[in-house]
Amino acid sequence: MSTVTAGRASPVSRRRRPRTLSRALWSLSLAALLALGAVFAFTDSAVSDARGGLKVIGHGAGPQAIATADLYYALSDMDVQIAGILLLGRERNLGIGRDQAMSRYEQDRDQADRAALQAAELAGSDPAGQRSVRFVLYSLGRYERLTDQAVVLDDQSGHPAGPAPQNVISIYRQAAAVMKVDLLPGAYNLTLDAGSVVRHGYLVRRDAVLAGRIPVAVAGGALIALLAGLQVLCAARFRRLINPALLLATLGAAALLATTLVLLTDEAEHLTAAKTSGFDATLALSRARALGNRAVADESRYLLDPGHADIDTETYLDESQAVLYVPADSIGQYDAAIGPAVAAGTGFLGFLGDEARGTPVPGGRGALASVLAAYQRFQRDDRQMRALGSRRDATAVKVGVLRSDFDLYDAALVSLTARHQAALTSAIRAGDDELGGWSLLPVAVLALAAVVIGGVAPRLWEFH
Repeated sequence: MSTVTAGRASPVSRRRRPRTLSRALWSLSLAALLALGAVFAFTDSAVSDARGGLKVIGHGAGPQAIATADLYYALSDMDVQIAGILLLGRERNLGIGRDQAMSRYEQDRDQADRAALQAAELAGSDPAGQRSVRFVLYSLGRYERLTDQAVVLDDQSGHPAGPAPQNVISIYRQAAAVMKVDLLPGAYNLTLDAGSVVRHGYLVRRDAVLAGRIPVAVAGGALIALLAGLQVLCAARFRRLINPALLLATLGAAALLATTLVLLTDEAEHLTAAKTSGFDATLALSRARALGNRAVADESRYLLDPGHADIDTETYLDESQAVLYVPADSIGQYDAAIGPAVAAGTGFLGFLGDEARGTPVPGGRGALASVLAAYQRFQRDDRQMRALGSRRDATAVKVGVLRSDFDLYDAALVSLTARHQAALTSAIRAGDDELGGWSLLPVAVLALAAVVIGGVAPRLWEFH
């Protein structure tokens, strides 16, 4: 007689089924906890990358790179003030006056010293970076010694406003060469070095944040699937439609996954906004401002040193075209071409052309329009100054109307730059704020793990 009655499972079969169900519950529960751990690990890594990117752009190399751009501007303005002082000669009340020009020169020197120290901090223990900073400081000392000599000789000569005596010109040419060949390129190299740190940090961190979404999504999807499998298994074995704890864990896992993916996408956008609309634009406009200042110094040299007037005129045109480029072979052609190009909206290149085609910031379009209008007035003044036959009359225009219109242009450019700096600050703050609550991620993961264990443990206990 058969030991198995037809239609009925044997006692051995009935004993094997609970063991199989028990192992399945254990396996799914362990897999779910491992998937939850993977979600935590991948999320924590991506969040760390986002924090690192925000730190580089907004709290570390970014501000220090902008400081090195300020060094370049301070050096160029030192040259502007010295050229203006020598151009005034004994007439101390033309323009802003000799005393105020000397005061600005000293302020620029202090700013240059501070920016050089910040550049030294950025260089850290890098030998090449430290050598670059030392070279700038050494060149700055040489420039100051030469300009001091030129000012003393100029005071002794007592010449009227306009071209300086040859002994003054000889010393000043040496100082101008140090500024042009050593100081300004050295300062620009520091900015390039600092900017490369930001660019590299941005690219690596942003790519890591975006790529981090993939393993988070995979691990999160696996977690939700495993929790759903546990729910189905419990319902089939224990004839309960819903396990409340597992349902809560599933909803919590889905919420964590969705929130994490949204967070990482937002952080990548904040990094992009901070880098492009903030850091890049601020650095470019700072460069444009310094080049505009160099052009002003070339105007002074054009009047101060007639022997180098042609060279200074060509240099002035080159620097102007770097700020706002339109095809032109002479200053007259350049001035005539600016208006139609600006009226076309984006019919020009250079730093201001990049700004016109870039991502707008709040109030940026209106601020750029003010910059372009002021720039055209400044260029028109320059052409009219050069058309005057008398260098004394040209000097009066240079230190009067022309300087006043340039100051208006410079103020408009500073205002536009400040808007990009505000965009940088806003993007960094938004990124930091969104990351603020993610220090509680371990707590959330542990809570989810506890809920999963709380939903499965009573069912496993029933097998004993």
